Amino acid sequence: MLTVKNLTVAYDDAPVFSDVAVKFNAGKITGIIGPNGAGKSTLIKAMLNLIKSRQGSVDYDGQSMKSVQQQVAYVEQRKDLDLTFPIDVFDVVLTGTYGELGLFKSAGKKEKQASKDALKQVSLTEFSKRQIGNLSGGQLQRVFVARAIVQQADIIILDEPFVGIDLQSETAIMKILKQWRDENKTIIVIHHDLNKVTNYFDDLVILNHGIVDYGPTNEVYNPKNIERAFSADLSSVLFEGKEGAQ
Repeated sequence: MLTVKNLTVAYDDAPVFSDVAVKFNAGKITGIIGPNGAGKSTLIKAMLNLIKSRQGSVDYDGQSMKSVQQQVAYVEQRKDLDLTFPIDVFDVVLTGTYGELGLFKSAGKKEKQASKDALKQVSLTEFSKRQIGNLSGGQLQRVFVARAIVQQADIIILDEPFVGIDLQSETAIMKILKQWRDENKTIIVIHHDLNKVTNYFDDLVILNHGIVDYGPTNEVYNPKNIERAFSADLSSVLFEGKEGAQ
């Protein structure tokens, strides 16, 4: 279990959120939803020690996140990537093996074959020598999923992986996420399309500068919580005519 306790993050003395406490279960696909600027990406980055927190702790089965860093695969948003960097698809996937190799060791036949297999799994074999800036949004996301495959991480975190991608890529990525769930991995996905929440996620974290609610999706994805996090109008649109809507 990935456990966040009393996490506080602030920019220029303006709190993004304070005293956030939430748990992410292994063997579950957990979605994080909330309005723009709610602190979703900030939460993930603070959990991964990519940005500094004011207070709080994050541990994985009782170990600090720093000590289990090699067990984490993180796929950031497309807009945060340098797509001009001169690296091709195959070499991006191959970087997923570097954590296990350690310093001063280069990838060998085993690692290269694993990278080829991962590209085949995401149907990108023919793109292996293409520079990453020449891929569609969906192809690029599948490349980073392939990198996570070869990394063999226990914790996989994806920041809005379905933004601007085609349905084929979205379906392929969800298939792999479900395979990881069956392998008892901890999967966290920041997500924007509220219409797909109940189909995609076992658990859900609803965030708006703090935790609105979290737990099994069928319990926390309800009109009251969506109104609290977003607006009464959006809640009405999403739940109009649905059984249990209030």
